[in-house]
Parts: sequence; structure tokens; C-alpha cells
Amino acid sequence: MFAALPHAVASHAAEALESHRPEWAYRPGLGARQAAGLGLAACAALLILSGLPEGLALGAVTAVQGGILATASFRLGALFLACPVEPPDSETALSDRDLPVYTVLVPLYREAGSVPRIVAALARLDYPAAKLDIKFVVEADDVGTAAALAGIPLPARFEVVVAPPGAPRTKPRALNVALPLARGACLVVYDAEDVPDPGQLRLAAARFAREPPETACLQGRLVIDNAGDSWLTRCFALEYAGLFDVLGPALATWRLPTPLGGTSTHFRTPVLRALHGWDAWNVTEDADLGLRLALAGYAVGDLPSATIEEAPARLGPWLRQRVRWMKGFVQTTVTHGRRPLRSLRRLGPLDALCALTLVPGTVVSALVYPVLMGTAAHAFWRGLEAGPAFWPNLPHGLALTVFGTGLAAMMLPAGLGAIRRGWHDLLPFVLLLPVYYLLLSLAAWLCLVEFARAPSRWNKTEHGVFRTSRTGLLRRRARP
Repeated sequence: MFAALPHAVASHAAEALESHRPEWAYRPGLGARQAAGLGLAACAALLILSGLPEGLALGAVTAVQGGILATASFRLGALFLACPVEPPDSETALSDRDLPVYTVLVPLYREAGSVPRIVAALARLDYPAAKLDIKFVVEADDVGTAAALAGIPLPARFEVVVAPPGAPRTKPRALNVALPLARGACLVVYDAEDVPDPGQLRLAAARFAREPPETACLQGRLVIDNAGDSWLTRCFALEYAGLFDVLGPALATWRLPTPLGGTSTHFRTPVLRALHGWDAWNVTEDADLGLRLALAGYAVGDLPSATIEEAPARLGPWLRQRVRWMKGFVQTTVTHGRRPLRSLRRLGPLDALCALTLVPGTVVSALVYPVLMGTAAHAFWRGLEAGPAFWPNLPHGLALTVFGTGLAAMMLPAGLGAIRRGWHDLLPFVLLLPVYYLLLSLAAWLCLVEFARAPSRWNKTEHGVFRTSRTGLLRRRARP
């Protein structure tokens, strides 16, 4: 039935969300009138700001600086929560009889070299084989990956699903193809380069059983394993340690909106289907789905279980990946910013502030980062010579505060995450994060160009090119 209706399957995978909940779908994107309106509003704001009297201009600048401080508060507040990287020994596990059927979705595209490792990693999962439903999703024209899978004698719990030809050629479309076939009450997504902890599914099933039904998703901890490849991978590892070992668990504790990590994301399958899966036209489908969960009244929980990942070691692949992520954040902002008052009512003030900080705020802060750094440095030197009067010194004082707070919000979560992982050798590289974030700014500016020219283009990240592996898990090639 599935193979006999390729056009219907392709249409459902690409269009289901737009058909059922158009307000949650990225397509048709930013219309010409909306783009023109935003441009005019930005120009008008600059003109008004430049013509304001000195007192009002001071107030506007102070308000902007206060907003930046507010956005940093989430990262800094996360430092004060104890979030271990492993579950407590006292956590009760479910018996094999009580475990639910678990679906594992692994979208693969041009990943022939990674097939042996991901098959071996999934074969090591500590979960009853009869309750595992593992599906590799490959594109119809990806002969190399299909041949690599065909060359391995896969156990019965493994299945290969062929996504019919269609647009867009994205990971979320491939996941939508397989979602109707999922047999599990719970579902997890892994990428081709992932090596999840063998006990991760058991832990997730136990946590889903203990959590309220409103907890529709659990985010696992993504851990960069090839940090020794270059200074880029070291900074990438620190960035992920701050995100997944510090900020993410804090957001889960506070029950605030969480942009998902794209992999090692565990769902209650009925909720995922009720939300019509992933947005096939959004190239950062994880961030979008995390926000949609919040808008629908669901929460994301923390799953203290590691999934080993590989980071790009060279600037070109790293930049292409980051441009895609930033572009997806812009797409998500466009999608849920069409009706901002409705989103605000659904989320509430604090959740809305968190969503603004983590999605559009990530892009905006990256865009203005070089300007803010230069302005803060200038204000720093001017501030040293300032007089005792309060109001004339207020902009300089706030600039210094923003400068220090921004550096703290950038570096302290990364450092704390490294300490929690026991990566003391990476702590000196925390000092390179301000330079690393200049590259993020470059990615943000490039994403605006690509957003205008090719909004749905998926910049493929090449895997299997690592040179080092802290745990040694990336080197394993054993078959099940």
C-alpha cells in the first residue's frame, strides 16, 4: 500500500502540516508585502531613533541594553541548577514486560560510510528486540546508502523505508514519510553519526512513565566526541556542553520552551502525530517543533543520557551547517511571528520572552555581536575617564554591564558544562569563544542571503571525517 502510492506519500510528507495547521507551517514563508513592511519598519525605526531628543534617545538605548541583559538571564540562571550528566542510581527502571514498543527513526542521505557504525550502535541498545521498531529512511535515488544497508544482514527489528521522490529534499520530509509507519508508543530520532548510550531507551521509557502527559518530549544530551580534531571542534564541544548539560536541563526544570537538538529527541508518538510531525520546509525542524510543542501546551523534559556526535573540523563544512541552522531559526521566527499576539497569548509573558531569546534572539544577537563588542570596548575606555554624574554615565555603565554579562553568558555555561563532563583539558579554550562567536556572526549574515535566495535548501553535513575520538566510540565499525 505504502509503495503503491508514492505521490500520495510524498504529498503527505511535504504538505500535511500546512494542510491541517497552516498557522504552524513555514510555507508560504515571508510574503513580499511582509518583507517590504519589515524593511520599512526597520528604516523608520532608525530614522526615528536618529531624530530623537537626547533624553528620549538615551531612554531607547537603555531599553535595548536592558533587553539584552534580560536575554542573558536564562543562561546565567541555569548556572545555579544542579544538573548531573547521568541519571541517579536510585531511578527506577521499568521491567521488560512494562516497556512500550519503541520506534527509532534514522534518516540517511549519502551516508554509506556511516552505515556500519550506526547499525552497530543501534544493535547495542539495551532494549527487548521484540519491542524495537528501527527504521532507516533513505531517499529513492541514494543508491550508495541503500547498497551499504543491503550489504549488512539486518536483524528483524531493522527496516529500510524508501522515501519517494519529492520536494523539498530535507530531513524533516524524510521523517514525515516514516512517521505513519511507526509502531511504537514512543519514538526517537537519531542521525547517521550518532552513538547513543545503550541504556537510553530504557531511561526514556521510565521517565515518560513517571512524567505527566504534558511532557511530550525528552531531549537527550548531545556530546561532541572529536573535540581533538581542531580548535573549531573544541569550541563546538564547549558550546554543546553549555547547551545540553547546562541550559537545556534548566529550561526543562523551569518548564520553558526548548528548541530541540534535532537528534536524540524522544517523543510520545500520539502527540507527535497530533502535531502533524515535522515541518518539511523548515531546515531547522527541531527548533520549530520545540516551539510548536510549547504553543500546543506541551513541555520538554531532560534526559541525562549521552549521544555521541561528530562535529565538523574545518571552517567550510562548519559554516555551511551553521548557515542552515541560522536560516531555520529565521524560518521559525517568520512562521510563529505572523500572529505575534496569538503566540503571546498561548505562551504567556515568560515563555514568550524565553522563545524570543532562544530563536530570533539567537540570530539577532549573532548579527549585532561584532557591533556590540566594538561599542562596548569603546564605552569601556570612555568609561574609565567619565565623571561622577549619573545620567551622562548611564549608557556607558550599561554598556560595560552588557559587555561583562554577555561574556559571562557566553563562557560560563560552556565552562560549567565542560567541568560536569570532566573535560578540564578544554577549559583554556573557553577563552576562544568570543572569537568563535565572530564566526557565528558571519553565519548569521550569510543565512540572510541564503534565506532570500534558497530558503529551503538543505546544506548537507559530511560525516565520518573525524580524526580523533575522546571515547573511542566513533572508531567502532563492528556489525551486529
